[in-house]
Amino acid sequence: MCLLLIAYRQHPDYPLIVAGNRDEYYGRPTEPAAWRGDILSGLDLEAGGTWMGVARSGRFAVVTNYRDPADHLPDARSRGILVSQVLSDPASDVELYRRLHEEGQLYNGFNLVFGGPDGLYSVSNRGPGQVLSEPGVYGLSNHLFETPWPKVERGKAGLRRYVEQGAAPNTGFLFELLANRERPRDEDLPHTGVGLEFERLLSTIFISSAEYGTRASTVLLYGHDGRVLFAERSYGPHGQPLGEREFRFRL
Repeated sequence: MCLLLIAYRQHPDYPLIVAGNRDEYYGRPTEPAAWRGDILSGLDLEAGGTWMGVARSGRFAVVTNYRDPADHLPDARSRGILVSQVLSDPASDVELYRRLHEEGQLYNGFNLVFGGPDGLYSVSNRGPGQVLSEPGVYGLSNHLFETPWPKVERGKAGLRRYVEQGAAPNTGFLFELLANRERPRDEDLPHTGVGLEFERLLSTIFISSAEYGTRASTVLLYGHDGRVLFAERSYGPHGQPLGEREFRFRL
């Protein structure tokens, strides 16, 4: 994932609302979301991991890269494996949080968010982790959790306006939020070492080009009644829609 938006304990009926975009080269082979045993996720066929998923236990996990091309280890473990491990591990969230801090240097820069309606955890091997117990609207891209990049702030503002209305979450609205292609001003862009043209491309919530862009948009809703909804839309070059899947289960 390259954009993650979370509304935690902001809605009277939905204690956790998660929406995110996975940005990647279109040539990287991928399978869309499906149940793989007790884990619902997409699959990166190149390295075997995933970018976002949820287990039948209710635990979800999302990983984003920490963008710093000057600090890249070619023999590091695939960051997508972190999500698969977190979703399949029976250890407590607290134990996983501790262990991920210890093992983080085996990977290139990453941010990992996991948990569920009872608590959220943010781990990075490029900065301090966080245990999120306070209600709020949170965001993450390719820097540290809650770094106020323009796309993060725009996404959070849209999600905040929506949940404040109190209506039942609508996947159509959340997908529309994730499809925003408004580009920030050049002076507001971060400087991550990829050059101005690529910074411009990466600055929008939804990224579209011939070779690199938003491959999947995902919405994950947890209801107070134990119902979980996972919906995914897939895209090809230039944002061409490739399909939509929806899964429902109960905790």
